[in-house]
Amino acid sequence: MALLEVCNLKTRFYTDDGVVQAVNGVSWDVTEGETLSIVGESGCGKSVSVLSILRLIPQPPGKIEAGEVMFEGQDMMQLSDDKMRSIRGNKIAMVFQDPMTSLNPVLTINSQISEALMLHLRMNKKEARERTAELLKLVQIPQAEDRLDDYPHQFSGGMRQRAMIAMALSCNPQILIADEPTTALDVTIQAQIIELVKELRDEIGMAIIWITHDLGIVAGIADRVAVMYAGFIIESADVKDLYADPRHPYTLGLLGSVPRLDMHKKEKLTPIYGLPPDLIDLPTGCPFAPRCDYRIDRCAERPELRSVAPRHEVACWVDISEERKR
Repeated sequence: MALLEVCNLKTRFYTDDGVVQAVNGVSWDVTEGETLSIVGESGCGKSVSVLSILRLIPQPPGKIEAGEVMFEGQDMMQLSDDKMRSIRGNKIAMVFQDPMTSLNPVLTINSQISEALMLHLRMNKKEARERTAELLKLVQIPQAEDRLDDYPHQFSGGMRQRAMIAMALSCNPQILIADEPTTALDVTIQAQIIELVKELRDEIGMAIIWITHDLGIVAGIADRVAVMYAGFIIESADVKDLYADPRHPYTLGLLGSVPRLDMHKKEKLTPIYGLPPDLIDLPTGCPFAPRCDYRIDRCAERPELRSVAPRHEVACWVDISEERKR
């Protein structure tokens, strides 16, 4: 049974230039203990979709125009603001992309993590401080007790991200949303953060929604993958099936542009030429068609997601697995 179920979510931004169609009827779910990765290039709607789920879209200019988000038998789109505040940071927590801008620079690490503990778990200051020290140890910050009264600028980038993860885990959430949490970090620290999140997932048993543009990361952490393009989900599959048998030309292009250790010296990375469509003026047909090597006349009509294998859906008129054999 799904822990969180998103159905036909649509989000728009009303600007002076026109209506930005940021998220266009996406549907997905995540079960207890599962890691779902949402993948796509910048501007495809990954972050906006999860911010919409938590109702963190600035309104105006943003507006969630349609969709249901079912959690614990309730549609979060219909809940009061007070009820949403009781869920955010408590049952569903989020780690943002840049810890330096997400942490308050004038408050100590202890005061920022303790705030959630006192608000949601009704701890007093002493209990919250002790729990904060435990959380910093959990995310492997050395000499945790001595770092409680430090400010964010006294932490390295990797340690700030660990502190953000500690804050997100403070109330033992059922779902952790990680929005490109390793983007600003160097490769070795990226690997440490990913391993840490995997260990915590196995230890705590929470579900994870991991947002990224890096398919190299996805292989090591995800159970299932949803690929987004121009605000649509264009492919969804178990991670092994997606890598072994990509069925959408865009997914194939993403995989072809990632360096691999098993590549022959003469093999070249394959770029995806062109640019994503303008979300103010989306084409009526398949949004990827102008950049697609497999396009046919029917691509002037927008495809819906269809099942091509168990737990594997794709929005494409062409069977590219057959085309690639020719």
